[in-house]
Amino acid sequence: MTNPILGYLWIPLVVICIVLYKYILRFLFGMVIVPEDRIGLVTKKFVLIGPHRELPDGRIIATQGEAGFQAKTLAPGLYFGMWVWQYEVNMEQFTIIPEGKIGLVLAKDGAEIPTGNILGLRVDSDNYQDAEKFLNNGGQRGRQANYITSGSYRINTLLFQVSITDMVRIQESRVGIVTTLDGLPIEPGQIAGTMVEGHNNFQDFDRFIKNGGNRGLQPQVILAGSYNLNPWAVQIEEIWMTEIPIGYVGVVISYVGQDGHDLTGEEFKHGNIVEKGYKGVWLEPLGPGKYPINKYTMKVELVPTTNLVLNWASARSEAHNLDKNLSTITVRSKDGFPFNLDVAQIIHVPTTEAPKVIARFGNMINLVSQVLEPTIGNYFRNSAQDSDVIAFLSTRKERQESAKFHIKKVLDEYNVNAVDTLIGDIVPPESLMKTLTDRKIAEEQKITYDTQKKAQETRQGMEKETAIADMQKDIVRAQQSVEIAERTAHATVKKSEGDAASVKLAVSAEAEATKMRAHAEAEATKARAQADSEAIKLKASAQAEQIAVTGNAEAEKILAVGKSTAEAYELAVKALGGENFTRYKITEELSKGHIKLIPDVLIGGANGNGNAMDGLLGLKLMEMMDPKKGEAKA
Repeated sequence: MTNPILGYLWIPLVVICIVLYKYILRFLFGMVIVPEDRIGLVTKKFVLIGPHRELPDGRIIATQGEAGFQAKTLAPGLYFGMWVWQYEVNMEQFTIIPEGKIGLVLAKDGAEIPTGNILGLRVDSDNYQDAEKFLNNGGQRGRQANYITSGSYRINTLLFQVSITDMVRIQESRVGIVTTLDGLPIEPGQIAGTMVEGHNNFQDFDRFIKNGGNRGLQPQVILAGSYNLNPWAVQIEEIWMTEIPIGYVGVVISYVGQDGHDLTGEEFKHGNIVEKGYKGVWLEPLGPGKYPINKYTMKVELVPTTNLVLNWASARSEAHNLDKNLSTITVRSKDGFPFNLDVAQIIHVPTTEAPKVIARFGNMINLVSQVLEPTIGNYFRNSAQDSDVIAFLSTRKERQESAKFHIKKVLDEYNVNAVDTLIGDIVPPESLMKTLTDRKIAEEQKITYDTQKKAQETRQGMEKETAIADMQKDIVRAQQSVEIAERTAHATVKKSEGDAASVKLAVSAEAEATKMRAHAEAEATKARAQADSEAIKLKASAQAEQIAVTGNAEAEKILAVGKSTAEAYELAVKALGGENFTRYKITEELSKGHIKLIPDVLIGGANGNGNAMDGLLGLKLMEMMDPKKGEAKA
């Protein structure tokens, strides 16, 4: 029969086994479980038998099963035989390199780095994830030239220490000047290493070392962009690109490279001008633009290719500032007077001659100070000593032309074209200027007096001629007045004669018209009488039967009236005469029409004599006195 107490003991044992199963399995079977996001770092505590029981001198990582830190790590998974009394396993997280970063690797074990080098060269080790392969392939202890980029890595931290740093970024319009910290020594006589290809902008530093790269300043630069550069191997200085403005060329002076063949020939003895890539002044200058120039290995001198104005004037300087140290030239004349003059010199440096100018002078400022300033200053000082001040002022144009010819001849020897030489303001001594001014004023006053005298004489003559001309005008005006009066009188006479003739014709026409109207009226009356008689006769004949008595009586009446009228006319004609009777009838008819035969006012001249003009004037006066009559007449 089973003991009940023992029956209850197995339950706590099962619970304990479940809770501590890892430790139990590890103790009993040497089992190790490595999670998927970890690696196992193994330390072997001892080795009892075998040829490799202890590590060689100087080594700290075991690659052949020696006691100590093991190079081989445990990847995620299940392992047995890792007895707890012989092995210690520590779980380590993966090494993660973020985006935009790189991992710098420091090896704690490996071969010695060769003397003169500071970085270990890269060996095949699966990006430092296989420590055993790293050590077996000759990996060197210390800082590594290689690095690891962004990602996750199973790094044995017992051997490798990883530090994270930023990638190198070069901004737009800038360049990176490179200084390497490892490699071969720079050749004697050089300030920078030789040009090495195949290292991908120094990102593959092992290739740079293997291809013979030198430590120190590098002639090659890196352009704008992002680069995986090991700061233990490469240092970067970021500078602006070299800009050559429009109107300039850049003459390159290289401090590195092999000595090139001089291209200027025997005549030019002021420096070597070489092909691009050699040490010295390059034959081909750089045109306007931006260039990635290493300021430590090359220098670019700007040379203006447009016309350049230089002013020898204290108060004036051009934008290029090449004439900032130039001032007004002080000269002394032949008669001992010092005076100042301003000079402007226009020069032009051809593009093809710019390297020669730089090879000769080093820069444009030296050209101005060493050639232009002494040449122009001395020329005008010598020129002034051959003449007095007055003569110098009066022959300014000729001296300017002479200076232009002389300076052009001198500058041609220095590969510079002299475009023009201009003399500006000339300031003679104040005392001399006062004397000249007084003399000039006196001369001008004399000229003024002579001119005024001639003007007075001319004015006298002019006034005389003016008086004669004025009298001539009066004479002409008088003659014209006489002629006008004569013509006016003649016109008045002609007008009077014309008016009289007009009135006469008007009266004759009126009389004739009156006569004709009277005659016409008589004929009309006669015709009407005959017509009326005929009409009555016809009517009487038509109504004879009906009004016979009346018609006869009427006919007799009419006949009697006609006879009496005819007899009356006949008697009147006999009594008055035919012409007087006609006038009588005309007068009778005119009175019936209220026509005035005698005017209201009769205007006559002296002694009873008048003319048609007087009559017309009288009628006009009547109209003005009685406007209503004038309006009625109108």
